[in-house]
Amino acid sequence: MSSELLVIAGKGAYPLELARSAREQGISRISCVAFKGETQKDIETVCDEVTWLHVGHLASFREAAAAAHVSQAVMAGQITPSNLFLARLDKPMMELLAGLPQKNADTIFGAVADELAELGITLLPAHQFLESCRVPPGALTAQEPDEQTWADIRQGIELASTCAKLQAGQSVAIKNGTVIAVEGFEGTDDMILRAGKLAGEGCVVVKVSQIDHDSRWDIPVVGLTTLKSLKKAKCHCLAIEANQVIVLEREKLIHTANELGISIVSVETT
Repeated sequence: MSSELLVIAGKGAYPLELARSAREQGISRISCVAFKGETQKDIETVCDEVTWLHVGHLASFREAAAAAHVSQAVMAGQITPSNLFLARLDKPMMELLAGLPQKNADTIFGAVADELAELGITLLPAHQFLESCRVPPGALTAQEPDEQTWADIRQGIELASTCAKLQAGQSVAIKNGTVIAVEGFEGTDDMILRAGKLAGEGCVVVKVSQIDHDSRWDIPVVGLTTLKSLKKAKCHCLAIEANQVIVLEREKLIHTANELGISIVSVETT
C-alpha cells in the first residue's frame, strides 16, 4: 500500500477519524477534498493539504484529485442528501448524471470511482483504516434490551434488511411491534427524528448493511450525531448489524448512551 492517500471527506466525524487512523497506520501524506457546507473545518488539522470544493462541481473535483498526485483514495462521510438535488451542478456533473439509467449511491459513486480510475487512482474500501471500529455481537452499553425490545429488534432486522436490498435505506424504527418509520433519502438521523414525532417515546432503531454492498462507499456508520438524534426522539434502543456497522468514537458514545439510558446492541443478522 502507498504511503500517500486522498481522503474525499463528507460530513461528520467519520473523515477525521479515518484520517487520524490512516496516519497511525503509516500513511505519511494525506491530501483531502472537502466540501463547503458539509465537511468539518477540523479536517484541516489532520490532513496535510485540503482543497475546498462546492458539491456538484465535477470538473474541480477532477482537478483536485489529479493535483494530489496519489494512487489511492477513500471516501469518508456522507453529503447532505438534499444537496445532491439542490446544489448547482457544473456541466460535467450534469452530463455524468444524465448518462446514468438509475441514480442511487451505487451508480453515482460508481461513476465517481470511474472518474478516479481514469486518473490512475484506486478507490479503497471505506473501512480500510477503521476495521477496529466494527464491533462483534453483544451489548455495548450497560442497559440490555427487554423481551419486547428484542422482538422489535428482530422485526426491525428483517425489515431493514429488505429495504437495504432494495436500496431504499438501511435503518428502520419499530415500537411495540409497529413499523414507525423506514429510512428514505433523508438519511438515518432525520428518520430517527421523524419516528420520534410520529410515535413519541420508546422507539427501537435498527441499522444494517446492504447485502453484497460496495464497500468503497456503502458503509453504515453510527456515532455521537446518531446518539443525539436518538436522545431528541426519545428512542430507547439502537441495534446495529454485527461486524458491519462502523461505530465512531466508541468509548464516548457508550459512556454518553449509559448516561442517557439508551441501550446499544450489536446483533448478528443471519
